Amino acid sequence: IKRMFGGKGIYHNGMIIAVEIAGEILLKADDATAAEFAEAGSTQWRYHNRQFGKPVAMPYWSVPDQAVDDPEAFGIWAEKAYQASLRAKK
Repeated sequence: IKRMFGGKGIYHNGMIIAVEIAGEILLKADDATAAEFAEAGSTQWRYHNRQFGKPVAMPYWSVPDQAVDDPEAFGIWAEKAYQASLRAKK
């Protein structure tokens, strides 16, 4: 875990897989997995960019509700986040 974005970056095997912002864990997604996160009811993290005066979408999504209290389900989503990080590295 490293400080970043006014929160913390969460890493697995040297790859960032999630961030913690204001007490919320947000998992990394990409073009291959963002639709799955959306279908599961997750919301994409956006922050207001002062320079451009508009919201900017980041590649991090809220943990799906069904995975919040289910370690097995959370592990599946965390693996998707890890795979997204591996793809981003390429």
